[in-house]
Amino acid sequence: MLSPKSLTLTTKGKNVAFVSITGNYEDTQGNTVSAPSELRNVQVEFNGSNNKLVIDSDSGIHNTKISFPADDGVCIVGPQGNYCGKIRVGWKCLVSIGSRITCTTACSIYTAENTYVLIGDDCMFASAIIIRTEDSHAIYDVESGKRINPSRNVAIGQHVWLAEDALILSGSRIGAGSTIAARAVVKGVIPNNCVAAGIPCKVLKRNTAWERPNLAFAQPWVRNNAKDQSLVTSTQAWKLTNESETRISLGRPLYTVLRDSKILPSTFDLSTFSM
Repeated sequence: MLSPKSLTLTTKGKNVAFVSITGNYEDTQGNTVSAPSELRNVQVEFNGSNNKLVIDSDSGIHNTKISFPADDGVCIVGPQGNYCGKIRVGWKCLVSIGSRITCTTACSIYTAENTYVLIGDDCMFASAIIIRTEDSHAIYDVESGKRINPSRNVAIGQHVWLAEDALILSGSRIGAGSTIAARAVVKGVIPNNCVAAGIPCKVLKRNTAWERPNLAFAQPWVRNNAKDQSLVTSTQAWKLTNESETRISLGRPLYTVLRDSKILPSTFDLSTFSM
């Protein structure tokens, strides 16, 4: 049954549903939404069938458009964050946003071709962040005809800070506790608890940790030693860099959601992640 704030159009023989999310929704194409009723300006567009959107009852997502251009996509948004921007969930793709994810301004996430974007708990995104598993258009080798830019998964561990204008490209894996500098372009593996910057993004400093309070708005007004000033609050985020660790820590809330979910794509493999 269509929700009161929905519109279904038929284009080229295909139903396209535009829904303003004010609670749960289900249509005849098997598209479903499970969401709280008091979201602020969250829209979804279903162009295919059997797509699933799950928004936690305590989510602060707002001013966001989520689009499903194909079939069998899954999007899960966790609690206590303030995500805003765009999310595109492609064919058999998964976008899962953990708990306590904060965005300064609109963020964009784009997926296609049976890939996923995972964002661990307690991440902090500055302005104009872009995350994508695909390049929008295929590029081929002229002689062989072989595709040279296949879409690849993106995983961001818990408590990662993406600074302003960071671009996270297909195949990237960022370990928990790391900081990605402003205007960096990531395409590869960044280990946990390090500072990385540049185009392409490279590790500049290992064995680092960061904290949420803005330097301009929170005491002490000069921070010079986290241990001496008793600023260390999370042993989970305060770790040495381990470049041999292949599993990315997502945080207990997101890991538990993924472990217990019954709607994830069959190709998704949780074994490369940890709490």
